Amino acid sequence: MGIPQAMVALRERASFVKDSLHRSQTITDNMVSILGSFDHRLSALETAMRPTQIKTHSIRSAHDNIDKTLKAAEVILTQFDQTRKAEAKILRGPHEDLESYLEAVDQLRANVRFFSSKKSFKSSDSIINHANSLLAKAILKLEDEFKHLLTNYSKPVEPDRLFDCLPNSLRPSASGQQNGGGGKNHSEKPSIETVTFTLPTLIPPRVIPLLYELAQQMVQAGHQQQLFRIYTDTRAAVLEQSLRKLGVERLSKEDVQKMQWEVLEAKIGNWIHFMRISIKLLIVGEKKICDQIFDGNESVKTQCFAEATGSSVAMLLSFGEAVARSKRSPEKLFVLLDMYEIMRELQPEIEILFDSKVCAEMREAAINLTKRLAQTAQETFGDFEEAVEKDATKTAVQDGTVHPLTSYVINYVKFLYDYQATLKQLFQEFDPGDPEAQLASVTTRIMQALQNNLDGKSKLYKDPGLTQLFLMNNIHYIVRSVRRSEAKDMLGDDWVQIHRRIVQQHANQYKRISWAKILQCLTVQGTNSSGGGDSGISRTAVKDRFKTFNAQFEELHQRQSQWTVPDSELRESLRLAVAEVLLPAYRSFLKRFGPMIENGKNPQKYIRYSPENLEQMLGEFFESKAWSEQKR
Repeated sequence: MGIPQAMVALRERASFVKDSLHRSQTITDNMVSILGSFDHRLSALETAMRPTQIKTHSIRSAHDNIDKTLKAAEVILTQFDQTRKAEAKILRGPHEDLESYLEAVDQLRANVRFFSSKKSFKSSDSIINHANSLLAKAILKLEDEFKHLLTNYSKPVEPDRLFDCLPNSLRPSASGQQNGGGGKNHSEKPSIETVTFTLPTLIPPRVIPLLYELAQQMVQAGHQQQLFRIYTDTRAAVLEQSLRKLGVERLSKEDVQKMQWEVLEAKIGNWIHFMRISIKLLIVGEKKICDQIFDGNESVKTQCFAEATGSSVAMLLSFGEAVARSKRSPEKLFVLLDMYEIMRELQPEIEILFDSKVCAEMREAAINLTKRLAQTAQETFGDFEEAVEKDATKTAVQDGTVHPLTSYVINYVKFLYDYQATLKQLFQEFDPGDPEAQLASVTTRIMQALQNNLDGKSKLYKDPGLTQLFLMNNIHYIVRSVRRSEAKDMLGDDWVQIHRRIVQQHANQYKRISWAKILQCLTVQGTNSSGGGDSGISRTAVKDRFKTFNAQFEELHQRQSQWTVPDSELRESLRLAVAEVLLPAYRSFLKRFGPMIENGKNPQKYIRYSPENLEQMLGEFFESKAWSEQKR
């Protein structure tokens, strides 16, 4: 029973599944039929919608074109608006807000470029013309502003400000004068390489960027010539004023020739000082601001610098040229060397400052002045040597002391050795040989020329003893001065020793000439003595000897106490040398023949002096009469 029931149930389920599958197939067939119907309808709908789609695409394209046109119009309107704003700023001028004004000029240029690229735009030409007209007005206003700023802030520099920019060792207050030369001791001069120069403020730093921007705009607008004229006219005048305030003058050769030597020497000393200040402070400062204002415009920069400084440099160099071309004289040698020295010192700076082609004339002028100063100094050197040899002073120094020519020449030579480095450089300008040997040769020739002249002057004395004293004094002065100076190293020990012997020779000659005759009075020759005794000597002969001795000694004392030996050691040495021969001879004569007189009448008439008296009177020799009178 159970199985049949199960079979029935299974059959019922199979029938149910079959019915379900049948229904599903029917539904599927119906769906396929419906979907087919939809496909047919969609195809028809697509066909019906195609004209609408075409119209929609056209509308969308038209919309895109309208959008693009509106955007283009907006750009053009923006350019119009920017032009209008720029115009308003330009019409107000640059004084209120220069930065905004320069932005407006740049905007106008951008607008011109914009409309130049939009030639299809009907109004572009008129807009461009209007903008260019505004630009032209703007550049003219920029020129005025550049001129206003440059003029307003370009002031001549006061001398005190310039002196403050110098290192302490080169300031006028350091030496109490502005003199840069005149035979100073170069060994005490500080090395220029170790000192620092502080550039003066020629234009306030805050103004430089504004001038730079204005200059850039003017160059961009093609107004280089106007820029050049404004800058050079203003800065050249201010630089000249600074130099004139300092004391720089434009002098001709004739002006220099008419000056008293003391005046000219002072002006030369000042010129040396002014040259250093002008080049190292004013011209270097001028180059700095020129480089800053015209940065990036090399041709404008170099032309403006050349023109702004040309007149001032010419004024500075003209004085040096005038001195170098004026009549030569020995006293000018040292100032010529000072001038040559400062030009040599400044030469590297000058070559850097004026290195461009447009500055070539100034550079060459400075180089030529250096060469001319060297040539004039060299010629003056030769003149001096010749002048020493041929000095025709006929008036002898009455007391036989050191002649003014001797002291002048020796001081001259001492000063020469203050300029050793400069002289050696000078020699090399003309001769590539050993400059030290050349300096030694020159010194030797000058000394020989002096001695030759002194030999001639010594012959002016009528008293041959004074001739020898004069030569002794002068050669001794030369030797002593050489030994105490750097000339000793050049002339050498042999030269010194030879000339010391010459001094001694003249001293010996003086003793022989002046004292030989009086010493003859103290000998027994001619007294008719026979044998070794004194019995054959007449009292009268002894009296005559004492009288002759007294007269000659008194005459020598009167004359030679007016003579001078200025060197105390040499004076004492000469007195001692005379005393060493005179006093022993007198003592001997007095001891031997004195009793013959002392036993007679009036012995003091013949024996006037004791050896001590003579020694005391010898101490009055060579003091000069004027000195002796003051002493009493």
